[in-house]
Amino acid sequence: MMKKFFAIIIALSLGGCQDNLLDTAPYSSVSNATMWTTDNLTDLGVAGVYNTFRLEMGHSGLTTVHELYQTDRFGYTGQGRWDEPLLRGTITAGDAMFSKVWQHMYEGIQRANDALLNIPAKSPSPEKKKARYLAECKFLRAYFYFRLNQLYKGVPIYLEPFTPTEAIKPRATEAEVWNQVLADLDACINEPNLPDRYASGNADYGHATKAAAYALRGKVYLYLKQWEKASADFQKVKDAGHTLFGDYKALFTEANEQCPEMIFSIQHRGEQGYGNNFQLFIGWPSAFRRGWNYYMPSPNLVDLHENIDGTPFKWDDIIPGFSGLTVAEREVFFLRNNITAEEYAAASARGAKMSLYLPQGNEERIKKAYENRDPRLQANVVTPYATFRGAFNFTDVESLQTMRWPFRGQAATGGDIQSDTQINFYYFYRKFVIEGVSGLIDRNYGPTDFPILRYGDVLLMWAEALNEAGATSEAVEKVNEVRKRAGVALLNSNAATAVKGQEDLRQRIRNERRIELPGEGINYFDELRWKTWGEKVFYTGSGKKQIWGANVSDYSYKGDFLMTWPIPTGEIQMNPNLVQNPGWID
Repeated sequence: MMKKFFAIIIALSLGGCQDNLLDTAPYSSVSNATMWTTDNLTDLGVAGVYNTFRLEMGHSGLTTVHELYQTDRFGYTGQGRWDEPLLRGTITAGDAMFSKVWQHMYEGIQRANDALLNIPAKSPSPEKKKARYLAECKFLRAYFYFRLNQLYKGVPIYLEPFTPTEAIKPRATEAEVWNQVLADLDACINEPNLPDRYASGNADYGHATKAAAYALRGKVYLYLKQWEKASADFQKVKDAGHTLFGDYKALFTEANEQCPEMIFSIQHRGEQGYGNNFQLFIGWPSAFRRGWNYYMPSPNLVDLHENIDGTPFKWDDIIPGFSGLTVAEREVFFLRNNITAEEYAAASARGAKMSLYLPQGNEERIKKAYENRDPRLQANVVTPYATFRGAFNFTDVESLQTMRWPFRGQAATGGDIQSDTQINFYYFYRKFVIEGVSGLIDRNYGPTDFPILRYGDVLLMWAEALNEAGATSEAVEKVNEVRKRAGVALLNSNAATAVKGQEDLRQRIRNERRIELPGEGINYFDELRWKTWGEKVFYTGSGKKQIWGANVSDYSYKGDFLMTWPIPTGEIQMNPNLVQNPGWID
């Protein structure tokens, strides 16, 4: 399997790649003379292209683009523990995040180019195998350029390995980059030796497939607003045999990572150097192996989850008068039962309206806000007074914890969920966090694969393409496939879910994507693509929020130029032919 394929790379020096050439040279050099000259070296070389997905993953990978779940902190549905310069309006073109993304994507492109040049010239592998590998490398190159074009909107195109002195091309236009991505994906799709998909357990599972190429090409067509072409490609994904998995919550586990819903994933193993870091960055101290809750759901995401009958969730329906209170006053509803005199005084000092406190029923009252909701809410998020099977006091002793406010302490029985941000009360992700004490060796390398393309995403993109092309009734059917799996009322099943036309369905599809895909590194890019990022993330009073809506830090929108990332300052210094994006200063 591909997990084993990754594991044999170890210290492969493909193309003489270096770890840090940011200030001195491009991320490339010509491969050595012996690479690609045996069948085994060909396998290793192609594995090295895939291994781009692992660059800087792990404990220190705070800025790596490949941990895509981390990008949700910039979107509407997520937020980060630290103040983010991008959201605070203080970021500059020299920020390491911009340069890391650029660096990693071009490293992948260089590796793919090396393979595409040398496999035909040097490899003794069977012709069919070489043809399949070439198609896979074109898929990967397309993906890397796709990521660059999503953010920078026009970058230099290199289709062969290049030396530092040759890395001086000017930027291609955004349209030219899309055309190159499409050309590579066309080549994948037209390669007869590339299979439609791999079944679970196949030795080649994890390699790119035609279904992955169709899914990615369909997504490109959404950017280009070529709706009919996008729909045709998404139909091909279905024709390849991809379907929804029956249980949304169980989908994001190691047991089901090769189910037919998964189209293309970053492969992980529970071994050092080959695992994910979900537990470290989205877990919390009383989750097994102790996480840091660096990345958290936003209250926006929680409030988007509808009631199970499809009616919009409204706080005033649960707590009459809730919206008429100040944000500070609303804290009272989230306090635990039987708080101490000291806790009472502290909450009052913060502005909570303590005259509304119920010593014997405060927890029960707020829990009703999270009941009878879209079942994806409890699959995605740990909500107040919900429980979680974690670990007691950083040991391997399992404990059933409850999310309470204010936090008092862990316990082997009946303790509180401990966060790494105990002075504030945030929602936590449940999605991707391993429960119990037996499914994880280390917080730095979890075993669960990370989906880049899955069929639930495809169905909602398909619905978007159909709706934009005017096929509203067909689009509703695609959305309802996702909603049926979730267990929430179908569109057009009652007055609340009745679709009132194209614009109404457009907003419903967007909200469906926000609810279906949190933590998957999609929302931020969706908001940029829809050009809604400014209004959805930087509304009046926006910021990093506690559960009841109180800002811990404010966001500041400096202009629409933020929706296009700057060319990194170091890249412009190395390549004088690069022109900066408008609004950014080098």
